[in-house]
Amino acid sequence: MTLVYLVAGEHSGDVLGARLMAALRHARPDLTFTGVGGPRMEALGFVSLFPMHELAVMGLLEILPRVRHLSRRLAETAADIAAKRPDVVVTIDSPGFNLRLLKQVHAVPRIQYVAPQVWAWREHRVKKFPGLWERLLCLLPFEEKFFAGHGLPATFVGHPVLESGADTGDAKRFRTAHRLAPDAPVVVLMPGSRRSEAPRLLPIYGAAIALLAKQVPGLVPVVPVATAVAATVARATERWAVPPVIVTELQDKHDAYAAASAALTKSGTSTLELALAGVPMAVTYRVNPITAMIARRLIRVPYVAMVNLLAGRLVVPELLQQDCTAAKLSATLATLLTDKEAAGAQRLAFRAVMGSLSPAGQSPSVAAAEEVLAMLSRG
Repeated sequence: MTLVYLVAGEHSGDVLGARLMAALRHARPDLTFTGVGGPRMEALGFVSLFPMHELAVMGLLEILPRVRHLSRRLAETAADIAAKRPDVVVTIDSPGFNLRLLKQVHAVPRIQYVAPQVWAWREHRVKKFPGLWERLLCLLPFEEKFFAGHGLPATFVGHPVLESGADTGDAKRFRTAHRLAPDAPVVVLMPGSRRSEAPRLLPIYGAAIALLAKQVPGLVPVVPVATAVAATVARATERWAVPPVIVTELQDKHDAYAAASAALTKSGTSTLELALAGVPMAVTYRVNPITAMIARRLIRVPYVAMVNLLAGRLVVPELLQQDCTAAKLSATLATLLTDKEAAGAQRLAFRAVMGSLSPAGQSPSVAAAEEVLAMLSRG
């Protein structure tokens, strides 16, 4: 029996893990899987060592109260790997947890899937990476060159957003399912999949929508969220001036993209999903002021939105921290809803960005699976 140990620590990693499992099983039906994962991996028969959502936290001050608990989970995972002796360990994103875990894993081939974003901030940390893994799988095309420059061979396998189906939604189906008028303007709001993110952004989003609704009759806000934070979002939006449609199903989210004329989103993979679907957007973020102050001193890239980084210019507005206000968010959405030239310029740039994310001749999950299989073949 060949055992693959997977460790995913948040929603995006769970999606990556599920696609990797499917691609590996297609090539090697004899493989078995264990480790830490979420609902998408569990839907494929995966049994998680503990609930994945316990690891989904970010921000310096947000993590501090949970350090002891996270340390226990780290020790538990390392002990489980030592006991089960898998043929390969694949850690997926979540560098705060997974890089510490890899330090404790010995005598097992290790693959880190999703490169730590040290090119964005704290580049000096790259000096600590040699010896942590045998293979690094990168999602972004410029990461290969960056890590090679530090003596760490890396492989670009493509970005999983290309397999997300974000561009396959059906606007008519969404409007019918939620009883919306054919011409009702739809705005997608994406506050984040982590429990620590949504509560910070939702009050601002709600206030922005209240302002925008005065200018845009029939406005319909839609909030796609992970199941793990759906109840939190429902409580946070129950008193909004314009009640949002909350969607948790993947197809419903993609249908919402197809129906949407504009979006507000936190920074991260969601910007690429919206870009793939062709939804004009503004990127927002707000964290604890102390966390933000520390981050500003460390960040070494000109943009926080992945779309802007890949394009090398400001394609979508970035409304962060003090600029993340209801008035500015409302005004930006109003522009995207009414200015066809501004919306069209974003969509044109999106096509070029998406073209840079594809590996040659393969889907990202198949490319990643081939790297894992190559590691297994070498024992």
